[in-house]
Amino acid sequence: MAGKRADARRNEESLLDAAAAVFVAAGVEAPVRDIAAKAGVGMGTIYRHFPTRADLIIAVYRHQVEACAAAGPALLGSSSTPYVALGRWISLFVDFLVTKHGLAAALQSDQAGFEALHAYFLDRLVPVCGQLLDAAATAGLIRGDVEPLTLMRGVGNLCIGAETDVRYDARKMVELLIAGLRVQP
Repeated sequence: MAGKRADARRNEESLLDAAAAVFVAAGVEAPVRDIAAKAGVGMGTIYRHFPTRADLIIAVYRHQVEACAAAGPALLGSSSTPYVALGRWISLFVDFLVTKHGLAAALQSDQAGFEALHAYFLDRLVPVCGQLLDAAATAGLIRGDVEPLTLMRGVGNLCIGAETDVRYDARKMVELLIAGLRVQP
């Protein structure tokens, strides 16, 4: 989105936010007209920005990765402790994982593209998670031996069960995981 006017970037971000919300509610195969209605734009506007569904899905994914990456430092600066910042960021990460659902199936025919997106995800989010973990460990609030990728995989694995069992509370499971990182006084 670099090089675009500020209002054009905001409009595109609003469209991507609307698409993400529709994807969460109805899956990545939701009708484009539903996304257009949620965004308050015509379908032509969506197709002008994203000629194919895959283009839109990839843009939503990248947009959400960037939002999650930007949230880490912001939460460290605004939260009462680095542990609180870590918990809030993990909550955002869980939200991201929910919207990511269906991406693999949607891009199944493009394995190289999917692998490139996964590498992008890791390149952007693992360092942010590491920064949050380091800050909380340095403050003496959590154990210092947790690897960011290990934590992120654990969170991701805990989110899987929510798809098949309405009684499964992934957010509660993730809260237990994060509570287990705390150093006992």
